[in-house]
Amino acid sequence: MNNCIHYQVEVIGKVQGVWFRKYTQEKAQTLGLTGYVMNLPNGNVYIEVESNDIEKLKIFIDWLHQGSPLSKVKEVKILNRKNCIGYKDFSIKK
Repeated sequence: MNNCIHYQVEVIGKVQGVWFRKYTQEKAQTLGLTGYVMNLPNGNVYIEVESNDIEKLKIFIDWLHQGSPLSKVKEVKILNRKNCIGYKDFSIKK
């Protein structure tokens, strides 16, 4: 994966119980991104996402500020940016 960028992201707000993970997966798949999304015990959502297309990553991060139709996103924190792991798809982790 040449020039691949990997983000670790935490989304804060009303993001559990509102189909946030499913919509996130669909958006990532539409953009051709790989990684995963999962709920955190503190009520937030954690995402690892990667791509070699910075523009698609920007679109995805912008979308996270809106989220699913019933979510109320307060903040999107990019926790870390590093080299890609090489995920094959974008999944929902339980």
